[in-house]
Amino acid sequence: MPAHNSYEHLLPPSWKQQVTAWLVEDTPSFDYGGYVVGEVLREAFLLGKGAQPAVLAGSPFVTEIFAQLGCEVEWHVKEGDVFEPVKHIATVKGKARFLLLGERVALNLLARCSGIATKSKRIKDLASGYGFTGTIAGTRKTTPGFRLVEKYGMMVGGIDPHRHDLSSMIMLKDNHIWSSGSITAAIQQAREVGGFSLLLDVEVGSEAEADEAIDAGADIIMLDNIEGAELVNVARSLREKWKGQRKFLFETSGNITEANLQERAINEIDILSTSVVHQSVQHIDFSLKIQKPKV
Repeated sequence: MPAHNSYEHLLPPSWKQQVTAWLVEDTPSFDYGGYVVGEVLREAFLLGKGAQPAVLAGSPFVTEIFAQLGCEVEWHVKEGDVFEPVKHIATVKGKARFLLLGERVALNLLARCSGIATKSKRIKDLASGYGFTGTIAGTRKTTPGFRLVEKYGMMVGGIDPHRHDLSSMIMLKDNHIWSSGSITAAIQQAREVGGFSLLLDVEVGSEAEADEAIDAGADIIMLDNIEGAELVNVARSLREKWKGQRKFLFETSGNITEANLQERAINEIDILSTSVVHQSVQHIDFSLKIQKPKV
């Protein structure tokens, strides 16, 4: 990323309000621990732990958490960098009770966001190692109220976050198609309201369904749960049939793991979308240690 760009610049104006809400949720009443430690000025070390190298992701959120509590954060590892544990990631300075007010909120967020970024980078690197030149993407199977952080972590990890919400792209899945009567009918109705500015992604389960979606004008054909030789054959057959007639992309999704990634990361496919990069990922272990004052 060029020096003048920052992942923080992607965040919407409302993101700092989310930070406020997290702090409100974590201390809804009395801060008993804060009463014990008081407002003596202290310095704390943020440590990246665990057993494996990890990608740091979530630093703007952590900075804002502590900023809202009157504390300052100095980062020693850049957002998106890979660090080896145990690593002194950042130094946080402020009044003791405010350091502890922000501690768990900051650590939980950093652990989850960095875990997603680390897994995203791993899947992307594995796919690239298999020769895949297409796009690795996440999915919309994110946590309500925490989607912004999870999508952000995917981007820091180097993959495509896919659609952010129901308004950012038209995706027609099996329930849409069954409810409207057919793939063609669903696409026609979606085009009437979606206009020219939204891509239309249609989930199909067979070559015949993909053929209908292409004929009806879908931009992206999601070959859902089609695997192995069938995936290759369907993609090749349809590209040959529609060559010079329609422009579209193929997406593979469903039941993708590290174990079967190689057979799905094929260059007959343009997009590989998977929730494995953000659902049930291993969190990265961080800790915040207040330093004893020097005598």
